[in-house]
Amino acid sequence: MALPNPLNLLSLVTRLKRAPAEHKGNAGKVVLVGGSTGMAGALILAGNACLHLGAGWTILQMLDPASTHVDIQFPELMIQAADQDANAVLIDIKPDVIAIGPGLGKSDLASTWLYASLAHPNSPLVIDADALNLISESKALMSALQQRNQEFPGLTVLTPHPGEAAKLLNCSSEAIQADRVSAIERVVALTGSIVVLKGQHTLIASPENSALECQAGNPGMGTGGMGDALTGSIAAIAAQGVRHHLNLWEATGIAVQLHASAADSLVHQGIGPIGLTPSETILEMRSLLNKLL
Repeated sequence: MALPNPLNLLSLVTRLKRAPAEHKGNAGKVVLVGGSTGMAGALILAGNACLHLGAGWTILQMLDPASTHVDIQFPELMIQAADQDANAVLIDIKPDVIAIGPGLGKSDLASTWLYASLAHPNSPLVIDADALNLISESKALMSALQQRNQEFPGLTVLTPHPGEAAKLLNCSSEAIQADRVSAIERVVALTGSIVVLKGQHTLIASPENSALECQAGNPGMGTGGMGDALTGSIAAIAAQGVRHHLNLWEATGIAVQLHASAADSLVHQGIGPIGLTPSETILEMRSLLNKLL
């Protein structure tokens, strides 16, 4: 099968340019859900990406109550203990975007928040990591995802790596890698979602859009936390897009391209590929984004 056309959505970044009188409400409110015991760092990374890529508010719903203290390095992050009544919390916060998965785990509380996120109407939703694994293991959650996409088309993006995609499709990761274009098309068909299939030459596809390929990126991105940074970045750009006329497909493509391009930029500066970190990549993404405005 021929490779898909390359991803090229960075020209749309100029829509994010802010008018002089804009305030945090114009940049959107993001709720990020995850951070189970021992995994708080994943949610902090996603939060830092969301913060540095321009969201107006970044609110972390941390599943591990021991990790809900203020992050002294990044006090801008609003860190809250995830309540059992997830629906009530989301109704109260009124998020513009929800992202769930970084460090989420598979507890009952994780499932509660995933059900609530899938049921929350009209807001773009980013689903990553263990949120994807929970869906792959539950017919009820898969049905909830499919129903959400029928009611609110174009408002959900999944960001699986090959292993997570394999679980969704009940096959091996080797089968995913053997034909990545076919694999992403199958995940789109199964879920009705926008899908980002991560890996070398990340792919993005949706029910309305054929697969596109990101040609940027390098092996230095193969480290824990890079996916969390991407999740936070998609959420941040989608949140700004609510009032700056970018839909979730466009916001996702911008984030994917920025993420990979930032990693390449750092390598060109002599930072990596070995030892390249998500935190460094987040700051380089911010720099590239502002240069494009």
